[in-house]
Amino acid sequence: MNAIPTVILNDGAWFPELGLGTYNLRGEEGIEAMVAAIDSGYRLLDTAVNYENEREVGEAVRRSGVDREKLLVTSKIPGRHHGHQEAIDSIKGSLDLLGLDRIDLHLIHWPNPSVGRYVETWRGMIDARDQGLVRSIGVSNFTEDQLTELIEETGVAPAVNQVELHPYFPQEALRAFHRTHGIRTESWSPLARRSELLTEQLIQELATVHDVTPTQVVLRWHTQLGSTPIPKSADPDRQRENADVFGFTLTDDQVAVISALERGRLWDGDPLTHEEM
Repeated sequence: MNAIPTVILNDGAWFPELGLGTYNLRGEEGIEAMVAAIDSGYRLLDTAVNYENEREVGEAVRRSGVDREKLLVTSKIPGRHHGHQEAIDSIKGSLDLLGLDRIDLHLIHWPNPSVGRYVETWRGMIDARDQGLVRSIGVSNFTEDQLTELIEETGVAPAVNQVELHPYFPQEALRAFHRTHGIRTESWSPLARRSELLTEQLIQELATVHDVTPTQVVLRWHTQLGSTPIPKSADPDRQRENADVFGFTLTDDQVAVISALERGRLWDGDPLTHEEM
């Protein structure tokens, strides 16, 4: 398996092009699954207060034996912790559970627009970064308008916006906004949970063309869009498969036709080759 490449965020920090989602990875089995992922080359672990597994993530980091500076831990502030001081207190609580002296990337999990305190929360995160509690700060599930408000009110653009993104929902306009403002896109639900995505004839045929699995086709599509997918798996073999997507390249036309699945532009079933795609 090729090493997972990294990119540089708008604040100068490094960030992997693919990471591990840890939702529902809890207890000793969850720790072992995360350690296995790190052993396989994963360097980004994505957790959140609401996942109730920050303690396990921290323990996996310690057990892995990998230099702490080579691992990136993400956590998130829940909606109930919105506000300036509340955000700082939430980060400190996450640090206590993780057992770490710094969170590498901290996100606002949800803008919680009915409460309308996400700008205050963002200011608290900026202060937490300045205090050295976190290295990078970002958001999750924010729209263009909400991102614009954060930038205009504080002058600080999020390093990352983690959003639902997959071939049925490619978020083209939002990704374009991210590129304009130097915000890294991160994909949750990258395989479109509880959907027929991996059985789409197009995805199956492209897997055959590239001699990879349908899952690998979709995850490679994410990375070539410039987004970091964070697939979740507790199975070591599946973890390795998910991360082994940097040894082949989709053509621009192949990326485009996968993105067109959102618009219902169904593939007509003709044989696909590298040249035709």
